[in-house]
Amino acid sequence: MRLPLLILHILAGTVGLLSGSFAIAVRKGSRIHRASGNIFTVAMLALASSALCLAIMKSQHGNVVGSILTFYMITTAWLAGRRRVLGKLDLAALLVGIGGAAAIITLGVWTVHHPDKNAPAAMCFFLAGVLLFATAGDIRMLARGGISGRPRITRHLWRMCFGLFIATGSFFLGQQQVFPAFLRGSVFLTVLAVLPFPLMIYWLIRVRFKNAYKLHSPARPIAVTP
Repeated sequence: MRLPLLILHILAGTVGLLSGSFAIAVRKGSRIHRASGNIFTVAMLALASSALCLAIMKSQHGNVVGSILTFYMITTAWLAGRRRVLGKLDLAALLVGIGGAAAIITLGVWTVHHPDKNAPAAMCFFLAGVLLFATAGDIRMLARGGISGRPRITRHLWRMCFGLFIATGSFFLGQQQVFPAFLRGSVFLTVLAVLPFPLMIYWLIRVRFKNAYKLHSPARPIAVTP
């Protein structure tokens, strides 16, 4: 089973990197942006699913953590990008996020006493913190009965960018053996790996101060379905 999963993982990762880079570069809200974003979502979900299966087969705890986080981030980001009523999917995503955070914290505590190079404790606690921060946003959204305007776009944006960062970091830092020897360990690969972060900051600032995004979605919060 490993070979088909590995092929799917490589193909999904390639499509995800290309479509994600394209989506973050084009005009937001355009038809091209939506199309590339949908392709990115499907590719990243396939990437996370295949990575989870491979990680379980190989007992790679770090990749299990990354797969859960990627699946949650991309799913909730895609849901936030759609104008719709809140429903069971949002509640299910919240439960996955809380469960994932608990599992990652447990893994982090375990690795403190049993060091694991594939899942360093510091990385586990950092990713658990990101998940807890994201689930706090889920709880707030559900408690308010919906989300609209700039908060909705911000939610969509930072989660997609973080998902893209997981892909770029995994490839440019975690798969350096596929690059020429002179590039391995270079600053160039590090810059490519963390590039989604400055791009995310740029777009968050633009969304915060550009009036066009204020009315980009309905002014009234979207209601929760009974």
